[in-house]
Amino acid sequence: MAGHREALLEGAIRCIHQRGYARTTARDLVAASGTNLASIGYHYGSKEALLRAAIFESFRRWYMPLIESIPGRSAANSMRELLDGMEEHRWLIVAHLEAVAEAPRDEQLRRFIAARYADFKTALAAQLGGGPAAEDQAARIIALLDGTVIQWLLGVDWELDAEALLRAAEPVT
Repeated sequence: MAGHREALLEGAIRCIHQRGYARTTARDLVAASGTNLASIGYHYGSKEALLRAAIFESFRRWYMPLIESIPGRSAANSMRELLDGMEEHRWLIVAHLEAVAEAPRDEQLRRFIAARYADFKTALAAQLGGGPAAEDQAARIIALLDGTVIQWLLGVDWELDAEALLRAAEPVT
């Protein structure tokens, strides 16, 4: 039965990639995993818990290595790497936004997303020199990045430029 758990998780990741977080059904999940509906309940408790696990795993695979690499490079290079990977991981970014919309109704999901933002802010602030001013600038960069991503997903004519993003987040003196 251990194989069904992994098959469900990989199937859920594929479904989120193809259909999105919000549009994936339990039947989609079992079709993609080659399992049955009872397997979802047995291994994860619910479809929502399985989708949550798939989001967590997807972030672990792509986003967390980016966050962990921040201390070894400049803020601009970190942002450039993140922006460069966006097209390839567009599906995950869309799923992230869908998960953010669901988070107020799912405490585990809300805590996970809030913790990833905190990880990003902490790593970026350290790269910017640490302290309250760097924390403030890191929060601004993340907010600008979120807005940039939304506009990019909507097809607004917006260039993904790491240096411009960092300049826009410079503290007002």
